[in-house]
Amino acid sequence: MPAEASAPAEAAPVASAEAQENLVDMGAEETGAPAPAGQRSWLVRHVSLLLRRDRQAQKAGQLFSGLLALNVVFLGGAFLCSALSNSVAVTLGDVWVLLAVLKALSLLWFLYYVAGTTRRPHAVLYRDPHAGSIWVRGSLLIFGSCTVCLNVFRMGYDVSHVHCKWQLELIFPAIEIVFISIQTWVLWKHCKDCVQAQGNFTRCGLMLALATNLLMWVLAVTNDSMHLKIQAELNGLTDDFSGNDSDTCLCLNATVCQVFQKGYLMLYPFGTEYCLVCCAVFFVMWKNVGRHLAPHASAHAGTPPFHLRGAVSGLLLGLLALVAGVCVFVVFQVQASGPTIARQYFILYYAFCAALLPAMSLACLAGTAIHGLEERELDTLKNPTRSLDVVLLMGAALGPLGIAYFSIVAIVATRPHELLNHLVLAYSLLLILQHVAQNLFIIEGLHRRPLWEAAPQAEPHGRGSLPGLGPGLRPASRASAHSFGHLNWKRRALRELCLFLILCNVTLWMMPAFGIHPEFENGLEKDFYGYRTWFTIVNFGLPLGVFYRMHSVGGLVEVYLGA
Repeated sequence: MPAEASAPAEAAPVASAEAQENLVDMGAEETGAPAPAGQRSWLVRHVSLLLRRDRQAQKAGQLFSGLLALNVVFLGGAFLCSALSNSVAVTLGDVWVLLAVLKALSLLWFLYYVAGTTRRPHAVLYRDPHAGSIWVRGSLLIFGSCTVCLNVFRMGYDVSHVHCKWQLELIFPAIEIVFISIQTWVLWKHCKDCVQAQGNFTRCGLMLALATNLLMWVLAVTNDSMHLKIQAELNGLTDDFSGNDSDTCLCLNATVCQVFQKGYLMLYPFGTEYCLVCCAVFFVMWKNVGRHLAPHASAHAGTPPFHLRGAVSGLLLGLLALVAGVCVFVVFQVQASGPTIARQYFILYYAFCAALLPAMSLACLAGTAIHGLEERELDTLKNPTRSLDVVLLMGAALGPLGIAYFSIVAIVATRPHELLNHLVLAYSLLLILQHVAQNLFIIEGLHRRPLWEAAPQAEPHGRGSLPGLGPGLRPASRASAHSFGHLNWKRRALRELCLFLILCNVTLWMMPAFGIHPEFENGLEKDFYGYRTWFTIVNFGLPLGVFYRMHSVGGLVEVYLGA
């Protein structure tokens, strides 16, 4: 079929043995002479040997680089666990030194990759059109900039306490700023590369960078020393004002220090978010090393422009949810800037979420039911980027689901009869339902063949394309071609639902991403589990929740365009 021929497909460097055998037979038919059996047998054996050697080399390179990353992560994990459990023998300074060494090695590989590997002849013959979408690169740029600002605030805080702190601590944020800046630039420019030269060395470098970012994320999740220092300093200031003695290292300029403290605490989740996005991009690049694409697949696939045709109700309802979420966010954030947050503001936040989540769940269930009624076929072509999207969607959901289950246990075991606890319990249950329903809807939509597919060559009007679809695009099936000229009720409903869910996910992404953390501020779970345990749980789950909302928006945009 023309649509099948035009779909992006992964092509081996050499055709299979059976295909080569068929080519020999076709050549014999064209010349009129039968192909010698010995020649055909030699060709089959030779091609099969080449294919086996190529597959074995790729498998060996992936295995070795994977083991390298595993050993680096275990080494860093051992250092970190030792620093948290026995801070006398192994300190956090030792962990920072190890991370500084790993960042330096990764920086050297970045420079070699840009200046050496990519400049070799035939090094990057293909670029994956599905990797490095605009929202992924945009999130890299935004979160990377916020992480750089985070380290600037940390350096300012350390400088203001330089009279009673280890002065070498200023080096580590500076190294991280350089590392993040160069890493973001490399990923922005080369995230689509399918490298064909120096495959094993490139895989090892990518896995080293992935392991470094993973260790940075683990350290950010588990290390609460900076938060404890800020809290101890606030308590020390209180003791000074009350006339009590305190040996806490206090800042020389309280106003400047307060700016550094607020900035650090507000931007802290962005650092963990940035590390997660980088790990995902490095994994895609690692999978693409040595990958061969069909000639028309390596070019940018033709996609229809994003427009709001037939999606008015979903847009209005989504904007209503977004405006309401912004109002709740502003009110809560203003209260959070004070010393304490009144109980009614927690009730306002959880009541808003408890009203929004059921609507999102119903929209996802309706969209999944519409998918079952569609004429579109399932897309069974191999697509590593789509497979990773599904894995990331399911994996990122573990963070908010974990927080929800821990909250349920804490509330049921303590005071389940108060109004705020009722709302937190309802919020946790509805959050679990919404994640399950949304994952089903997005995964089902990503595996449906879109109504358009990129053609290797633009055909004359009326032979393989339709006037409203755009140049170089054709319908994916006869059913799609029959219904393309107008939006039927199923396509219109999918667009409405997707647009509503996109704006709702943006609303739920905005709140935790920009500093509103009721899960940690309400004190219910913190009193039940203890500060350090709940700190680790929240710092593990909240960045994953922010990543999940952002990743869901990207998946919903793909489903919207496919409809």
